[in-house]
Amino acid sequence: MKIFDLSHTINNNMPVYPGMEKPAIINLATVETKGWAEKRLTFSSHIGTHMDAPAHILESADTLDKFHADKFFGPACKVDLTNLPTNKIDLPMLKKNKKIFEKAEFVLLNTGWNKYWNTELYCGDFPTLTADAAEWLCSLPIKGIGLDAISVDCCLSENLPIHKILMSHNKLIIENLTNLYSLPDSGFYFSCFPLKIEEADGSPVRAAAILLNS
Repeated sequence: MKIFDLSHTINNNMPVYPGMEKPAIINLATVETKGWAEKRLTFSSHIGTHMDAPAHILESADTLDKFHADKFFGPACKVDLTNLPTNKIDLPMLKKNKKIFEKAEFVLLNTGWNKYWNTELYCGDFPTLTADAAEWLCSLPIKGIGLDAISVDCCLSENLPIHKILMSHNKLIIENLTNLYSLPDSGFYFSCFPLKIEEADGSPVRAAAILLNS
């Protein structure tokens, strides 16, 4: 078995969505001064590698604590989108990879955008799904969609149409993944367990891929 870490480390200087406050992680105690170590963590529920619940955008939709734990684990596939001609992930691009979706419960979009993490470009013109591509993904029996960018909608979007399409079908969205290039196209499991926060509209996750036959 081999496990791939797909999560960015949370720290005070990490990239955040435009307008969001950066994390504030401070030492409340240290082994040297108190005999134990403890930190205070102050950050958004949508910080770093995180999951969006349908309730993040849609009124009266499900929060993460309403889902059974099996919603956050399952067989997955990776779609290689690192050589896109534009910043749009359209339906033909997905359909040419249709075979790898057959047994997947999670679809991970490897755009290569994680290479801009910790740079000003990260919140720039990253690839996003077209509406018909998002609708097609929602027609599949999947639990969620993950990607290596800060959002499934561009940062200038006010209506967040791709979020709304995915969430109206109760699909999870996992953003700010990394290390997707290390994965095969299929044949692995994806784990993205969130913190069990009451009425959670989102949560940081420790996302990982698990290859059982390696």
